[in-house]
Amino acid sequence: MSAQAEVETINSVRLVGRVSGEVAEKTLPSGSVISSFRVVTDRPTAHESGQRVDTLECTAWTARLRRSTRSWRRGDVVEVEGAVRRNFFATATGKASRVDIEVSAARMIRRAPTA
Repeated sequence: MSAQAEVETINSVRLVGRVSGEVAEKTLPSGSVISSFRVVTDRPTAHESGQRVDTLECTAWTARLRRSTRSWRRGDVVEVEGAVRRNFFATATGKASRVDIEVSAARMIRRAPTA
């Protein structure tokens, strides 16, 4: 058995943060329906670049998760669990890729105050 086979690899993410905008539901060319949204998390300390937050793209693929996230709005505090995914796709200028969180669980923690 090789040394590499003895190491368990893990791709697991847990985010707690604020929804940055509207949840968008769209149908892909494959016919799959997804919900996508962004979660903003604060950094414990400012990064050398001066950034104080991370904004992370999230994608919900199942009907159950799409229903759970459909009512989320800007400023809601949510918890998302999933895995980091890098997806490749074709564009007019060639191939491109995007990294996002593929959501496996999601829940509302606190609703944003209404104006």
